[in-house]
Amino acid sequence: MAATEPEQPTLRALLRRRDLGLALVPLEEDLPEGALDRPLRWVHSSDLADPTPFLSEDLALLTTGTQFDRAIDIDTYVGRLADRGVLGLGFGTEVHRSGIPEELVASCATHGMPLFAVPYRTPFIAVARAHSEAIAAQAYARRSWALDTQRALALAALRPSGLEATIAELGRRLDVWAGMFDAAGAVVAAHPRDRLHAELLDALSGRVMEILTRGLEASQSLPLGEHAFMLFTVGRGGHLRGVIALALDALDPEARSVVTSVIAMAGLAMEQSEQLARSRRRLHAQLLGSLLADDPTLARRVLGGLPPAPVIVAVAADAPAGPLGEWWERHRSEHGTPVFLAESEDGVTMCVSAGEEALLDEVATRFGIRIGVSDPDGYDSFARAHAQALTALRQQGTHGAARYSETVGSSILTALATDEARLVAESRLAPLREHDARTGAELERSLRTWLEHDAKAESAATALGVHRHTLRSRIAQAGGLLDIDLSTFPARAELWTLLQTARD
Repeated sequence: MAATEPEQPTLRALLRRRDLGLALVPLEEDLPEGALDRPLRWVHSSDLADPTPFLSEDLALLTTGTQFDRAIDIDTYVGRLADRGVLGLGFGTEVHRSGIPEELVASCATHGMPLFAVPYRTPFIAVARAHSEAIAAQAYARRSWALDTQRALALAALRPSGLEATIAELGRRLDVWAGMFDAAGAVVAAHPRDRLHAELLDALSGRVMEILTRGLEASQSLPLGEHAFMLFTVGRGGHLRGVIALALDALDPEARSVVTSVIAMAGLAMEQSEQLARSRRRLHAQLLGSLLADDPTLARRVLGGLPPAPVIVAVAADAPAGPLGEWWERHRSEHGTPVFLAESEDGVTMCVSAGEEALLDEVATRFGIRIGVSDPDGYDSFARAHAQALTALRQQGTHGAARYSETVGSSILTALATDEARLVAESRLAPLREHDARTGAELERSLRTWLEHDAKAESAATALGVHRHTLRSRIAQAGGLLDIDLSTFPARAELWTLLQTARD
């Protein structure tokens, strides 16, 4: 991770020590791939016939071969070492016997066990000490790397774009892709920015959104196809502010301490940013009041400008104001799209130029929210456009963007279908619906079809597949249940309004 870092403590590193004079017996190409490059935890010596009960995995064993005088099976001996996880076997030559037994050479080759000769002039303790020094040097280098990296990250955090600079420095120091996702699951900083292709980045963003949506605190490895990532949440519990992602599958203690400090820095930076955002939202809420008075003068003076007219006013219900504001801010910085956004009791109000209306559909889909959208108009009619957006919002039952012109522009009944009106309609129709539910009759359907056919029994009965006398009997029965004289136009008009207003 750093250019001056010492070589990893491995069997290869020991073999490279000229002062030790160690010599690999087989050719390296005859060994399993990477056999000399696995991390070596320790070097131990033993002449026991079976030392495995006293060994741990990932070490090199040194022996003088005295145990082979007791007619032990050498292949069984080597097999046990391999099964125990011993990474290499060093044979001290000229101590007890000259050279290395051919049977031992053959058995190590069979089991893929690296075998090396330790010359008479090199004490076993010198080999162990050399490896111990390598471990100490590596540990010191890692601690030094961590301290140097912490200083570099602290300096990066002081730059104007502190969060982006910190993530970039983290990626450089770890030599991996590093990214910061905000609470909306979008990448706000990355290094190197273009290393991940779009599909992989979208998949990663989806997993990040899953973590943030469920409120999970994460410090986990995430496999995505052939790639591996580690994800770290910023914030706690219900106040998760984002996720830091690294394109690797493990961290050593020093690297983890560095990442922990970056998480703390990111949390502080995002908390400060959130405080500024809250202040900005309070200001925008006050400016919304002046816009609703159809006077954009104050808003233009404070903000320095507004989206060019004609504008679209939209109101979002149950919308996450913070992530929504971050999305619009990011879009504005990338595309130069001006927007005004403010919170109120009605929801989150958004004002964009008429040419940017399609963005509202994108926002509704991305955040899974309901949005009411006005017709294009000028700032001198802002209050009317806001009212149109609220009216369209009330007609939108599921997530998505509902336009005023499509939902209420063609029907005065739809515009009058408030929650209070629906309650009244459902209450008036209750006797009819209870009768249908109890008896299986279809009085409500018959009434609706009859009215749709201009109260003409012949055509309505044909549409229902019943005799006209049957339909007339149903109409009379329904009128009795509802206490309405359906022979008059006002009564029929009232019934049609009830049927159109009540929920199915």
